[in-house]
Amino acid sequence: MSTDHILELVDEEIARLKQVRQLIAGTTAAASSSDTKTAKPARKKRHLSAAARKRIADAQKLRWAKQKKAAQKG
Repeated sequence: MSTDHILELVDEEIARLKQVRQLIAGTTAAASSSDTKTAKPARKKRHLSAAARKRIADAQKLRWAKQKKAAQKG
């Protein structure tokens, strides 16, 4: 095998790998157009009420207090 032939084979392999990478990443025209048809719409952001936020905060404060108490004992 000549050096030119080896370089040609390496270039072909690099081109194939780049093509595979584009397909996986979804950057080719065919992949991106099919992805947009099946893509799910973005979810609406869910908001917590003030009462729910307070319950979560109180529960977390209790967990911290338990953790701090356990650390002082041990």
